[in-house]
Amino acid sequence: MSSTTAAPQGQRGITLRSVRWYRRKAVRELARVVCVYILIVPGAILLLLPFLWMLSTALKLPKQIFVFPPQLIPNPPQWRNFVDGWTKYVPFTLYLRNTLIITGNNILGNLFSCCLAAYGFARLRARGKDVLFLLVLGTMMLPFWVTLIPQYVLFSRLRWTNTFLPLTVPAWFGWPFFIFLLRQFFMTIPRDLDAAARIDGCSTWGILWRIILPLSKPALATVAVFAFIGNWNNFLSPLIYLRDQDKYTLAIGLQRFQGVHGNMQYHHMMAVSTLIVLPILVVYFLAQRLFVRGIVMTGMKG
Repeated sequence: MSSTTAAPQGQRGITLRSVRWYRRKAVRELARVVCVYILIVPGAILLLLPFLWMLSTALKLPKQIFVFPPQLIPNPPQWRNFVDGWTKYVPFTLYLRNTLIITGNNILGNLFSCCLAAYGFARLRARGKDVLFLLVLGTMMLPFWVTLIPQYVLFSRLRWTNTFLPLTVPAWFGWPFFIFLLRQFFMTIPRDLDAAARIDGCSTWGILWRIILPLSKPALATVAVFAFIGNWNNFLSPLIYLRDQDKYTLAIGLQRFQGVHGNMQYHHMMAVSTLIVLPILVVYFLAQRLFVRGIVMTGMKG
């Protein structure tokens, strides 16, 4: 009789200890989450504050911009500022077209050329390919200012200045950082897939197109996002090579607007700045999951 009563008591003791352990674990997990959010939320607010102030200024009347104390929420919001800032002073629609042409071309060029180079470095066998890869990485150590004058002399002798060619053609010949990024991701894909495809009669190009690229969507999205942001915000290269105003990009157009009208039309300048920044935010949020996954998984092997 005593043995039968002792067994349930022991089981109840084990159950109570398990419940206490899970409760302590839940409390620790909750405390960890709370601490993380306590650290993240103030940092996020600090990072968002300049953008929120830009958006607030874009929706204000001129007399409301420099009032004290500052007024964060406009009353009433002036949505007309976006239309006036975009159409009234500078032909931003034309600059948007030029920027889209350059950015779209460079995204396609970077994806095409860097995928081919990274595939060769990651999957194909060739003598000296590691040395060539180190040379490619070595070009990343050269500052932009070192190659600026030689590139300008080269493009000037080719009579490419004041055209989109200096801004678009180099993208089709690879970019070292993108080649490195894709190569490291390609090396994480098992080589057994290549062998199985070879047995089924797949060619080298077929392996790249049917196996490597479909499995590399996170890395490709990362390259596309980086290429979009870099070309959308590019200011110095268009400023050097473009002279006609009908070939300007959005970055040069915004600088031109700031230099001519920015001292008097702060609300319109902030409205245009918000419209220019908005596509970057949209692209990042749409590709955020693939972008983060591509960065995290790159370099796990190789």
